[in-house]
Amino acid sequence: MRTTLLALMAGLCLALPGFAQDSAPQPATTEVTQPALTGLAAVLAAHADQIAKPSRQTIGPVITAIGAAGPGAPAFLEAWADKRVGQRKDGAFFLIEKTTDGYALTDPMTGGPSGTALKADITELKPNSGVRGLIASALVEFQLMDPDPAKRQAALDSLARDGGAEHLGPLRAAIEGETDPMIRAQKERLERLLTIRFGATSEKRVAAINSFGADLSLDLRGALNPILVTTRTAFASAPSGNIAAELRAPRQISEDEAYALLVAQGLAPARLTRAALRGALEAHIENGRVGGFNVADLDTPAARDAAYTALEQAGTVPAAATDDEVTAAVAAHRYADIYTEPDTAVTDAARAAMKRITLKVDAMQMADLGLDALSLASIYFLAAIGLAITFGVMRVINMAHGEFITMGAYTGYVVQQFISDYTVSILVALPLAFLVTFLAGVAMERLVIRHLYKRPLETLLATFGISIALQQIFKNVFGTQARPLTSPGWLDGAWVLNDVVSISYIRIAIFVLALIFLAVFLFIMNRTRLGLEVRAVTQNPSMAASMGINPDRINMLTFGLGSGIAGIAGVAIGLFAKVTSELGSDYIVQSFMTVVVGGVGNIWGTLAGATLIGSLQKGIEWLNPSNTLAAQTYMILFIIVFIQFRPRGIIALKGRAAGD
Repeated sequence: MRTTLLALMAGLCLALPGFAQDSAPQPATTEVTQPALTGLAAVLAAHADQIAKPSRQTIGPVITAIGAAGPGAPAFLEAWADKRVGQRKDGAFFLIEKTTDGYALTDPMTGGPSGTALKADITELKPNSGVRGLIASALVEFQLMDPDPAKRQAALDSLARDGGAEHLGPLRAAIEGETDPMIRAQKERLERLLTIRFGATSEKRVAAINSFGADLSLDLRGALNPILVTTRTAFASAPSGNIAAELRAPRQISEDEAYALLVAQGLAPARLTRAALRGALEAHIENGRVGGFNVADLDTPAARDAAYTALEQAGTVPAAATDDEVTAAVAAHRYADIYTEPDTAVTDAARAAMKRITLKVDAMQMADLGLDALSLASIYFLAAIGLAITFGVMRVINMAHGEFITMGAYTGYVVQQFISDYTVSILVALPLAFLVTFLAGVAMERLVIRHLYKRPLETLLATFGISIALQQIFKNVFGTQARPLTSPGWLDGAWVLNDVVSISYIRIAIFVLALIFLAVFLFIMNRTRLGLEVRAVTQNPSMAASMGINPDRINMLTFGLGSGIAGIAGVAIGLFAKVTSELGSDYIVQSFMTVVVGGVGNIWGTLAGATLIGSLQKGIEWLNPSNTLAAQTYMILFIIVFIQFRPRGIIALKGRAAGD
């Protein structure tokens, strides 16, 4: 009994601490929770796998979500496109910058520093070009309102290349706050261009098209052309859709093309070739018959087609169209060009706009052709004016005139070897080329020409020999390779009126130079004693000699003057043509034609001849642009016919030259 009681008390003592522990009040436990992610952090966490390994087909919605995530989104997208985003092993994304030991990390949400990491702990994200293109499109929305004008301009350039319907809203929102007038005008123009293609309603698209009028810009034509794209389609009944034009076979569409459409659209079986027909008939000959026809009777295409049709109906050969079936199938269908744009109002407006543009483009092309002709005429005038002087006054056919042009071009090249400033070098080269070729012309006249007056055949042969000799001298001194004669920087580029009409500044400079020479020549001939004596010798050398004028001296100075002008022409021509020993020979024929057509020895005739020759050559080249040699041939034929009706040229000279 006592033992039992002691055991019971011991058990109670052992149980009391546990009971007390169970019954004692327990301290309250605090549950630690992470703050919910928001904004950019939430988007990055939700799409971590897709961002780490992006695919162009699926990453678009993720990029859109990042762009709408708020602060930090533009910087993250820019860094991602520039391959400056890395993912740490724990999955967190950072903007990274390489250091000697690893990477410096930047928090994409705050833009603040987030310490450093070893290279082994960071995986660089390197999206491909397709993904970078999608990122660039998403960035446009932020860049359009960036404080930096350069970034806004870059965004507009990006939209002009690859703008879509999704950019219309951000672009319209960015117009209101634009402070730069030039960029604002570009935004407004781009908004209208995008509205043409992606406008929400037909009315807005038509209004955007009409707002441009007959604007010639390539970007407008680039927006209109996709609207007017057509697809040629075959129909079993009346054509449907936005019809551009219905076609009649075989007048407007050939039978072969029409049947190819039927086959492509599954409206007819493939055409049976001659080889396949022959093979099928030979394979099914039984007892001298095939498809119910005697083999001997299959001597015409119609009979062979009928035999194949019988085999086809029997199911022994695959379905294929014989010639008669092709003709029947083509006649049983209708064909039309269908606009890919379904809205007829939009295509009608686009077609009318393109018609206006085409008419204006044609007019501008004619103006551009006229400018080209005027430019070429000024070149021919410069090349021929010296020849007109010597030929008109002295009646000397100088076949070496082209080599004086070459001599002037080489003089400009030599000057540029010593003077590196191209503007100064050209200003020095022009008078120096005149001096060099003037002295060469005087020497040639004193040594050769003066002994051959009134002997035109010998003069022609002598100057032709001098021409060959000078070409060889040029080759020996300067080599056979083309030498550069570089124009000043301010002559680079072109004067652009619009997308159709433009003319290079070099051509404009040559035109101005030609006008200057015309003015100088007229001043010399009409306002100086030398000009008076030249005119006197030209009209009547005997009477001029009796008045105390030395015709030999005038001939020498005249020949030198003509040669000097050829040298200046060589400098001008060398600025855009290759300077070789054959440079002058490329212009000697045109120079003679210019002088003959215009009127020998008359400066106004030379001007008229140069204008006619330049316009004629450009016109022929425009009609046949693939063959420039044809222009030369037709031009020479025209000159031959022209001089039959007007042998003294457009403006005939009075005096000795006319009498001769």
